[in-house]
Amino acid sequence: MPAPTSFAIRGHTLLPIVQGGMGVGVSAHRLAGAVARAGAMGTIASIDLRHHHADLSERSQRCRDKDELNRLNFIALDREIRAALAIAAGHGLVAVNVMKAVEAYPDYVRQACASGAQAIVMGAGLPLDLPELAAAYPEVALIPILSDARGVAVVLKKWARKGRLPDAIVIEHPRYAGGHLGAPDPADLANARFDFAAVLPGIFKVFEEQGIARGQIPVIVGGGFNSHAKVLAALALGASAAQVGTPFAVTEEGDAHPNFKRVLLDAQPEDIVTFMSVAGLPARAVKTPWLANYLKRESRLQAVAKADPGRCAIGLHCLAQCGLRDGLKKAGQFCIDSQLVAALKGDVNKGLFFRGSESLPFGRAIQPVQALIDYLLTGGKPAATAA
Repeated sequence: MPAPTSFAIRGHTLLPIVQGGMGVGVSAHRLAGAVARAGAMGTIASIDLRHHHADLSERSQRCRDKDELNRLNFIALDREIRAALAIAAGHGLVAVNVMKAVEAYPDYVRQACASGAQAIVMGAGLPLDLPELAAAYPEVALIPILSDARGVAVVLKKWARKGRLPDAIVIEHPRYAGGHLGAPDPADLANARFDFAAVLPGIFKVFEEQGIARGQIPVIVGGGFNSHAKVLAALALGASAAQVGTPFAVTEEGDAHPNFKRVLLDAQPEDIVTFMSVAGLPARAVKTPWLANYLKRESRLQAVAKADPGRCAIGLHCLAQCGLRDGLKKAGQFCIDSQLVAALKGDVNKGLFFRGSESLPFGRAIQPVQALIDYLLTGGKPAATAA
């Protein structure tokens, strides 16, 4: 049976490639717009986009008012969505990723919908209330990020009571993905139960049990896709599309600083490590000077963790649960916002550079979005990188 060459979300016919959301600011309007223009699904990471706008960034420099900082971020999100849609010019799909773990996630969803986002993708927690949050915008596709059939069953049952089904479902493999990983226990990251060959049949069985036709809800699988062969293998298992993160982050249109791209491109396998993030989830990143220094002190910092709102480095209180602010001894003890913003700006000594575990399709070369999509779908590489 030949692999599908397209799939559909809410009437949008798309190439079977999805660009995953990457924050802070790594996937903003340039990347998401370019991916959509190529006929695929591009995703803006919603959090702290003010850092891409000099006027908003300047106004936030000395601000410690959470409501005002959120307001500046919502203005930035509105600008980014409209700019991405302009680049897309009616092609593909422009989505916005919103983390459930973020304290202001309901307002991010509402702002994204009001600004014209064509889809909302939500992970970092079960998005059980997403249908209510987007109820005023029935044309917006709703896409939960999950890890296994059990989570899919829960979301389907809860959403069905609200008269809504997901327009697609993203399944992320924690063994390969970058950033926050969907296995709360680090010991489970390599568990075979997360393999797509094991997860997809379970999800299709859940669909059957709930009277959902095969193909009615596209299943997008993410984590580790760096070659045409891997994409074909996922589609052969019944997936509708492959979600790709790190390879898009290092394209010409990637929204982060050139130094950010160089760190990801130059990382060797031994440089990519997993650790506990402040959100209480394992995370995967490049072992930069900052992260290496933090990991040396991690156990000592966790031993003296204490709940103290004053420890919030920027006063944003961005996460609903934060290891540093809330004194969670098993979680990370640093300000994730500060470290991710430093990475966005290319500061190798202070930044936290999230990255997937696998090698990159074009080695250390930076190529345009179109070249990456072409390679993932056809196997053809630009002449300069074919060797």
